[in-house]
Amino acid sequence: MSTGFFNVPEPVNEPVLSYAPGSKEKKEIKAKLAELRGKQLDVPMYIGGEEIKTDRKLPMSPPHDHQHILGYFSEGDASHVEQAVNAALGAKDAWEEMAWEQRAAIFLKAADLIAGPYRAEINAATMLGQSKTVFQAEIDSACEIIDFLRFNVQYMTQIYSEQPQSAPGIWNRLEQRPLEGFVFAITPFNFTAIAGNLPAAPALMGNTVVWKPSYTQIYSARVLMEVFKEAGVPDGVINLIYVDGPVAGEVIFNHPDFAGLHFTGSTGVFQQLWKTIGNNIHKYKTYPRIVGETGGKDFVLAHKSADPQEVATGLIRGAFEFQGQKCSAASRAYIPANIWEDVKKYMLADLEEIKMGGPEDFTNFVTAVIDERSFDKIATYIDEAKASPLVEVVAGGNYDKSKGYFVEPTILKAEDNQYTTMCEEIFGPVLTVYVYDTEFFEEAIYMVNNTSPYALTGAIFSKDRYAIELATKKLKHAAGNFYINDKPTGAVVGQQPFGGSRASGTNDKAGSMLNLLRWVSPRTIKETFVPPTDYKYPFLGEE
Repeated sequence: MSTGFFNVPEPVNEPVLSYAPGSKEKKEIKAKLAELRGKQLDVPMYIGGEEIKTDRKLPMSPPHDHQHILGYFSEGDASHVEQAVNAALGAKDAWEEMAWEQRAAIFLKAADLIAGPYRAEINAATMLGQSKTVFQAEIDSACEIIDFLRFNVQYMTQIYSEQPQSAPGIWNRLEQRPLEGFVFAITPFNFTAIAGNLPAAPALMGNTVVWKPSYTQIYSARVLMEVFKEAGVPDGVINLIYVDGPVAGEVIFNHPDFAGLHFTGSTGVFQQLWKTIGNNIHKYKTYPRIVGETGGKDFVLAHKSADPQEVATGLIRGAFEFQGQKCSAASRAYIPANIWEDVKKYMLADLEEIKMGGPEDFTNFVTAVIDERSFDKIATYIDEAKASPLVEVVAGGNYDKSKGYFVEPTILKAEDNQYTTMCEEIFGPVLTVYVYDTEFFEEAIYMVNNTSPYALTGAIFSKDRYAIELATKKLKHAAGNFYINDKPTGAVVGQQPFGGSRASGTNDKAGSMLNLLRWVSPRTIKETFVPPTDYKYPFLGEE
């Protein structure tokens, strides 16, 4: 029983380590990379208190060196999905009855474990399994998941402390119950932090979770699960399964205790899941919470007053860090004619210096895309652009999958502002530029707002405050995260809560209190201290 109103440690963003030559962290990460490279892991599913292995072993390989085997994971089937659901439901009562400060302590410990003894391992696993440079791994699989865990604890206490007013003789209280059932978390390959937060956020609020990661992220998902176990997450609270999506869906979306979906992935998949849930709505005990972030076609809009070098740097970083495999990556740019030649000059100079290769060589800025399917999709977009009379290949355009899935950073210049690569999400290192008439800024704003169905991130570069104000107002629905004179990537927990609308998702803002509110169901309690004993109201009397 609680004996106090507890204050949790004040969260601050985890400092990003530099990995400079000779630094302690660089020595540690190189040693861990060599260690993991030198062995093969046999990765189980984690269901209840069991580590489940099956006869169906699927390989895990670095995208930048796909012939090397890092290990194997055990693929499950429908029986394992059912086992995970039963484990989640079996653990639910004890977990939701646990005092909130005990749940908080578990996830605060998880944050400290990642910040300390697990930092090199989770970063190295992300570098090898997802081909992230050490910096991209550090800001993701170390700092962002640490921030999610620590800030979410703070947000939880804010939610619990929000209470209604009470009238004389009455005490009104508000409690936040976990959802009635289990939550299904489907996580993507591109951010280890997202893979950790999607199951952890509902669990922190007292829910139990079935977690299905992307197959191409299982190598680092295993590290997250080991952290959760060591931090004290009880058996059955988070259950990690490796099954094909339709196999999992057939069990989960037909289960009466399905209570919520926490999803990051493609728009098409999310819409299909929503449709399935809607068709099955009569089967559920409660209306399920549906939370999803589903990608983007993110823009950079430059004004004639913008600094060309600032624009160029924003585009290089925004479009090509992690090979453009961020849902926030700069994918389309609208540049006025008066600065285009300078912007192009600066970008081409940067690309001359940028090296591409495996992340174990710390001098590489660009590595490989995640798998062959992604590689082939990106290559098709590039080939079609090369063949189009409406497109000029300004830079790059080459690709090679003989050793790893390498696609050169590619800049396309489209003559048609509705060309395919201005509209469709590619999820690779391809930036398409449309050069507009210098004085047609408002028309460019209209194009930004009406070209793509997505509305995740976007940026305006300008030295003219009137132009900034105009774009900010006109594009209010075009991006859930809007940047002024900065690249459209790099949202920080507690600073820029992340999420978009339109085809980019439900905009429930991971990294804020808003997301956690989706995983609780409030109950109001009214207590009257001296109840009335006569039904009659004063108005019933006569003069």
